[in-house]
Amino acid sequence: MAKQITIISGKGGTGKTTFSAGLAYLANGKAVLADADVDAPDLHLLLNPDKKSEEELKISKKVTRIEDKCTKCGICEDACRYGAITTEAINYFKCEGCGLCTHICPENALELEEIFSAKLFNSNTRFGPFVHVEMAIGEGTSGRIVSAVRKQAQKIADEQSLDYIIVDGSPGIGCPVIASITGVDLTVIIVEPTLSGIHDLERVIGITNHFNVKPTVCINKYDINIENSDEIISYCEENNIQLIGKIPFNDIVPKSIVQNKTIFEVKENVVAEEIRNIWNNIQKILS
Repeated sequence: MAKQITIISGKGGTGKTTFSAGLAYLANGKAVLADADVDAPDLHLLLNPDKKSEEELKISKKVTRIEDKCTKCGICEDACRYGAITTEAINYFKCEGCGLCTHICPENALELEEIFSAKLFNSNTRFGPFVHVEMAIGEGTSGRIVSAVRKQAQKIADEQSLDYIIVDGSPGIGCPVIASITGVDLTVIIVEPTLSGIHDLERVIGITNHFNVKPTVCINKYDINIENSDEIISYCEENNIQLIGKIPFNDIVPKSIVQNKTIFEVKENVVAEEIRNIWNNIQKILS
């Protein structure tokens, strides 16, 4: 069974995707890669995937009206707290698919139906298979779409007997993050040494503890504020959380991103060296 590693962060822009791409390189073809940051996917920018197949996901439900039955009574309009339905029209961008209107309609003129939510892509990359999605406009059920991405990644890992599933998770602590970490073998939390970063770390740890998932911490750009980095280290020690690495600030990172390359595909650098050490630590933890 492939070991699942999910990379998450308390907020966006911490270096999560750059780190994930680095692990993809180091896995050396033994991992399936999954972009679970479905609301703002960008792992494909570094992996340059070759799409092999696609599938339409129908996950969300929206209300539809059977016009022949509707008497324009307005009960649904009065009850909808989202303002998604009137006697004249339905606004599908506002509809949350809660189904209240279908229960209170006296004429049974309203129904919920599944709609197109996202395109799921199976792709090949220079590092191995890659699962990613393109969300439909206005789509909001990102947690269930993350679950679909992970399910497909697991299927590929089983079929190809791969050792790892590397998941680039969503930032924050919301539904897509929960869907990204549930049942995984290890989470890597990328944190920056800022006051907000420390606060975000505490919130993310709360989520991993709640779902009984093993957390590890990596401090990115640790040397921009040593005092805050020391506070993060102390927090990890006090809470028995393993610190698996400290990545220094280096302008080689944005330079590699501009070239659509991982940090390992540009000249030798200290960032790549530290990520390699982190990968070795991850393998030891999972062995």
